Amino acid sequence: MSMVSLPGLKDLIESISRERNLPRLAVQSAIREALLKGYERYRRAQNLERKQFDEDYFDNFEVELDIEGEGFRVLSTKTIVEEVSNTDHQISLDEVQQVAPEAQLGDSVVLDVTPDQGEFGRMAAMQTKQVLAQKLRDQQRQMVQEEFQDLESTVLQARVLRFERQSVILAVSSGFGQPEVEAELPKREQLPNDNYRANATFKVYLKKVSQGQQRGPQLLVSRADAGLVVYLFANEVPEIEDEVVRIVAVAREANPPSRYVGPRTKIAVDTLDRDVDPVGACIGARGSRIQVVVNELRGEKIDVIRWSPDPATYIANALSPARVDEVRLMDPETRQTHVLVAEDQLSLAIGKEGQNVRLAARLTGWKIDIKDKAKYDQAAEDAKFLASRAKYQAELDELEDEEELDELEELERLEELDELEDLEDDENQEELELEDDSFDKNDDE
Repeated sequence: MSMVSLPGLKDLIESISRERNLPRLAVQSAIREALLKGYERYRRAQNLERKQFDEDYFDNFEVELDIEGEGFRVLSTKTIVEEVSNTDHQISLDEVQQVAPEAQLGDSVVLDVTPDQGEFGRMAAMQTKQVLAQKLRDQQRQMVQEEFQDLESTVLQARVLRFERQSVILAVSSGFGQPEVEAELPKREQLPNDNYRANATFKVYLKKVSQGQQRGPQLLVSRADAGLVVYLFANEVPEIEDEVVRIVAVAREANPPSRYVGPRTKIAVDTLDRDVDPVGACIGARGSRIQVVVNELRGEKIDVIRWSPDPATYIANALSPARVDEVRLMDPETRQTHVLVAEDQLSLAIGKEGQNVRLAARLTGWKIDIKDKAKYDQAAEDAKFLASRAKYQAELDELEDEEELDELEELERLEELDELEDLEDDENQEELELEDDSFDKNDDE
């Protein structure tokens, strides 16, 4: 069998496997696919008859690598027929029986169709090189996807490599001795207090492992996701890891809308063990545990509050550090509440540019309206709320009436269509009866 020589093939496979962290079999597969594309380019260039090659025309061709001999062969699987109409896909029975007398029509044979060394051509070699580079990139993306798919929503250690526009490109590893791969930390996922200098290390939250053939890193990581806070507390507080203390909810504003407001997080915790203080367990002796989390998040302010099944108590706790005098649950259905505080607690309850009440609302899922207790007129507020509620209910009823009217009109339209169909059926039946009568008369005549 003939062979196209590829000097240094064995060393090439070894070096690519080592540099790109790919198995040798994956590298060999990429080389075979690239050489087959190169052979297609060679055949198209040699197509003197100018016949059209479909996309699947070369599906019966394959490349066989000879690693030790450092070369490759092109093989074609052909079907045995009586008369040959396509020499690339068929071979005559007479020709095969000269070598294998037992051959029959419809059988398949594999033939060596390797071109001569000098005929492969420069253009085919360039095509092979381009396809090989693309196939190796595809193999790497597939390997990264498989390696990190199960690590989504976990925290990884990362190292700063470089900067691209407003994104930071980090090196992350899945562990177990695996080499590092690149991950992207976009601007919206960065912390304002982080210093992203070269080779600086951070803990990052793996948000997404991208699929497809896009360029650049496939891993999207975050420093602003609430999942990072949950991980840091779980890693620092043994009671959370042992499931004695559980994190019920987290509300985080890592990138506040104003540069005058710093990052802040509220975290609600609870326990079923009466002998354990969940808030104290998360804070630690003299704040030792929470300080580790704060340091990792570069000074981000963190409020740990006690969760409660009672909405009023939970809302009051969520507005910490402000002291709440009363929580009025105005409408549990739409989850609206009025929170009454003393005048000196108003600014603290609302927070700078509304951050404290905004986070408390996210944490509890209630719409919170902070009111000055001294100026609060309960009767007037109730009347105002009832009027607003009545207006909302009227709009809702009107919307429902419109929907019912639309449904009624649609039903009437369908009924009219049914009546028309019935009428058409009656007319068709009458026509058939008239035709039958005419046939009967003709028969009588």
